[in-house]
Amino acid sequence: MTTTDPIQALIDAGAIPSEPFGQDSRYAGVPLAVYHHKPDDGGIPYVRRRFIPQRRETTVLLEHTVRSGDRPDLLAAQVFGNAELYWRLADANAVTDPLDLTDEVGEQVAIPNPAGS
Repeated sequence: MTTTDPIQALIDAGAIPSEPFGQDSRYAGVPLAVYHHKPDDGGIPYVRRRFIPQRRETTVLLEHTVRSGDRPDLLAAQVFGNAELYWRLADANAVTDPLDLTDEVGEQVAIPNPAGS
């Protein structure tokens, strides 16, 4: 079966998994695209832009006061049981760099619903 969609063609060829990111990934469900420098170059697959949710869209369960030694991954492991979910903390606090969450002792970090809703 021939397709004109370059992403689907790459998926069909096995070059890109149909779900390249796990369900806990920050990029789960974000569509892929292909950049073409020239019309017949085969293209370079990339992940489309992911927008950080508005803070008003996030259910905050509690606030955490940053202590010395806190890190986003350690806080995510404590709160969610999975250090790789640090990005949920970043999203809930509308920051693009997760390290900004814990760089100042005494700052408040919003802890979102563990389900990510």
